[in-house]
Amino acid sequence: MAAYDGLALVELDEDGVDKAFRADVLAGLAQEQKAVPARWFYDDAGSELFEDITRLPEYYPTRAETEILREHGDEFLDLIGPGRAVVEFGSGSSVKTPLLLRAIEPAAYVPLDISGDFLRAAAGDLAAKFPGLPVHPVEADFMREVALPDAVADMPKLGFFPGSTIGNMVARTAVDLLRSMRGTLGAGSQLLIGMDLIKDPKVLEAAYDDAAGVTAEFNLNLARRINRELGGTIPLDKLHHVARWNDTFARVEMHLEALEDIAFEVSGHRFAMTAGETIHTENSHKFSHRSQHTLLLAGGWTPLRRWLDSQGRFSLILADWTVPRGAP
Repeated sequence: MAAYDGLALVELDEDGVDKAFRADVLAGLAQEQKAVPARWFYDDAGSELFEDITRLPEYYPTRAETEILREHGDEFLDLIGPGRAVVEFGSGSSVKTPLLLRAIEPAAYVPLDISGDFLRAAAGDLAAKFPGLPVHPVEADFMREVALPDAVADMPKLGFFPGSTIGNMVARTAVDLLRSMRGTLGAGSQLLIGMDLIKDPKVLEAAYDDAAGVTAEFNLNLARRINRELGGTIPLDKLHHVARWNDTFARVEMHLEALEDIAFEVSGHRFAMTAGETIHTENSHKFSHRSQHTLLLAGGWTPLRRWLDSQGRFSLILADWTVPRGAP
């Protein structure tokens, strides 16, 4: 039988709402360019919608990353070795995570996710697929350093951050996350991280604005969550999903655009938007070989090996915890 437990580290207010969620939404809506951090997409409904997105024909990253994991299992085992506790930042995919776990013979699996129900369901699925593997789900905001369960404290760690979530962050925030991961995982750890690559803007925009409208629903679900959890009155039928390539910042941007002048409340605070004004909800930065390595090094990780899918669309990078050193 698998060892299966849970550890909740999300701080709730007296209304049972994540304090950080409320603070981020109110601060973001008060800005001149309204914005809400992309991590708040992932309530249970948002997590399920994102799983649907990964199966869309336009959304190539999941297929590309899965190909890499399938094709290079022996190399992962050689470079990572058996006996590590795999700490996944974000609940495990039903496809990608088992491929890694089968390849490297881990000692334990620790999924971290802010969406509790989705986390427990994903952890339960993994525990069923790997009955001899201890599974220790942790409900937490992995943007901050997380205290891992005592059961894995003395094990060497492998951080696993698949997908292109690191691209959702501006460089400063991405570096902060990489450093907090470094603190969570500890000295001697490794990190296997997915990063999407710069390519034809038409391909990129289609991946974030699919013909079936699933990504639009995913984007609008953020406003729906604000209404439900924060007493919001955002008129969902007056918002429109927009995805566009910003070449200056090498990123696809997602926005919720007001179709007409609107006014609404969130947690007792009043806000207004004019027609054409947007709430910036997501960035998805794309990388070159050099910019990938620069980002990792700034976050305290030394790149060891880089793998691409057969079409050169996506990369997985294995990096080592960088030993601190003085100048230069």
